[in-house]
Amino acid sequence: MRKLLLAALMAAGVSTGFGNAQAQDYPNRTITIVVPFSAGGPTDTVTRLVAESMSRTLGQQIIVENVGGAGGTLGAARVANAEPDGYTLLLHHIGMATSATLYRSLPYDPKSAFSYIGLVTEVPMTIVARPDFPPDDMAGLISYVKENADQVTYANAGIGAASHLCGMLFMSAIETPLVTVPYQGTGPAMTDLIGGQVDFMCDQTTNTTNQITAGKIKAYAVTTAERIDALPDVPTAAEAGLEGFQIGIWHGLYAPQGTPEEAIAALTDALQKALADENVVQRFADLGTAPVSAEEATPEALKNKLLSEIDRWAPVINAAGVYAD
Repeated sequence: MRKLLLAALMAAGVSTGFGNAQAQDYPNRTITIVVPFSAGGPTDTVTRLVAESMSRTLGQQIIVENVGGAGGTLGAARVANAEPDGYTLLLHHIGMATSATLYRSLPYDPKSAFSYIGLVTEVPMTIVARPDFPPDDMAGLISYVKENADQVTYANAGIGAASHLCGMLFMSAIETPLVTVPYQGTGPAMTDLIGGQVDFMCDQTTNTTNQITAGKIKAYAVTTAERIDALPDVPTAAEAGLEGFQIGIWHGLYAPQGTPEEAIAALTDALQKALADENVVQRFADLGTAPVSAEEATPEALKNKLLSEIDRWAPVINAAGVYAD
């Protein structure tokens, strides 16, 4: 019996030592960041820019894997159920907060299923239309859609997508429900907007800036308090006559709950260095956004943001009565 007890204690000691060594040796292999949306979309663009810089700091390759579907919840569920070892991460946007209300039977709890790494960026939205859409300014747009509410089509990238959330706020602000056309991702929605198959939409600057500057779509407003450098001629929603209409699509980096503190610390450090990388800052600026500060790229800041945004969006979604399940 004494020998068995000694052997068990030794085994426990060896196991504990091995676990600590693994954490201290992190990372020692490829890391995967899951993007819960299709390739080429705004969140995918942000992730790839950050991942490239983080990989240099960590000394390991970072693979970006797109796991789209169900408004981002399929990819999030995959990471929530992954081994909490720091090698499977999730970069998600505001949908992490809104899913708590949009989906009434999620397979995970957004509040408790993840460890937090840090905020990444908050991307402005733009209200845009097909190039030949009749209204020329926001006042004209509001008037036109009110008068033609049963004919005007509003495109979005699916329930829970940034474009869907912005559309809900817009319809609430003008007190007019519109005909919505959901797509499987931002790419096909933008393609049809440019082609004139749908009338207008609201989407992130990371997806619309290049199209606006190229004259492929018409811009009415940005959803920030101040104009943005990438689109200096586009007024804010308030300037355009839509008072109080502000929405930014924030992005955060997560790991499965229970990921070792050493891994979280290494990832947070790499994220902060990526967001200070001159190339990342410039590429973000070209897309009409900017990295968050080092103070915001922390686990605590991301946790606080998520919880506050869950509280903010719950009444908006419940009032609209639109759920994904």
